[in-house]
Amino acid sequence: MKISSENPKIAVVGSCSLDLVLYTDKIPAGNETVLAHHSENFFGGKGANQAVGTARLGANVYFVGCVGMDPLGQQILRNLVDENVNVGYVSETDKDSTGIAYVTNCNGTFSIVVDPAANKYLNIKTVQNAEKYIVASDLVLLQLEIPIEVVEFTVKMVKSHGKKVGLYASPGKKLSEEILNSVDFIIAKSNDLSTIFGEGEREKILEKYFNKLFVRDETNSTLYFDGTEMKYYRNENESMIYKMGMGDAFTSGFSVALCHKNSIEDCVKFGNLVSSKVSMGKGAQTSLPYLKDVL
Repeated sequence: MKISSENPKIAVVGSCSLDLVLYTDKIPAGNETVLAHHSENFFGGKGANQAVGTARLGANVYFVGCVGMDPLGQQILRNLVDENVNVGYVSETDKDSTGIAYVTNCNGTFSIVVDPAANKYLNIKTVQNAEKYIVASDLVLLQLEIPIEVVEFTVKMVKSHGKKVGLYASPGKKLSEEILNSVDFIIAKSNDLSTIFGEGEREKILEKYFNKLFVRDETNSTLYFDGTEMKYYRNENESMIYKMGMGDAFTSGFSVALCHKNSIEDCVKFGNLVSSKVSMGKGAQTSLPYLKDVL
């Protein structure tokens, strides 16, 4: 893993929220009530997680998102500023509150319901206002907790300037061929492949998007096709106690390594390493490692 002397510039267009985590002895079934031992709150949202993750790994980061006009929105913005993320192009809306993810955690198994709330109101105009800083970046990151029309517009805008754009395709949804062909890399969960790409053999999908599609699962493994053979890397240990945010952590590590012009293989290995670190503590953002922790 090589690190150049210049800090990468990364723009993240995406979601921010609060993760409300309930710890229980079982995941409730339909029409069932269970009691939680306790609950905890963590800053989250896939976009904000990636903004913090890349900033801690040494990138200069701009975040473009939307919060509600409520105390939680201000707390999220203050946290991002404290993490050295530029929030000059985060908009506020009075149409909804700041987003919240409701998480039930049973011995490391999760059930998650996300209320995007204000994230639904991130719009194209906000992205246009931030265009100068977005296209000045070395890489732009997107996820799917914001309106799909914002994702599509951002991809077109970034590619029209000849810049790189990466997509963490989560939560999984059907994507157009235009998006799939335009982005420089796609990170997806293994159980979302049929939703994103339609029905088809996993190997065929990977072969079509060689060195571009990276498939992840909860064991912190990454599978991709390098044009010649399937590659598989896994970093799992008994200390993996908190598996939320591992995909965002992988995306952060992979992206920073790519900006430093490392090989795809080294980018994957570094992404896995960063992801393994975040799984050893609580909170999708709290446990994100700093660059000194992974070199």
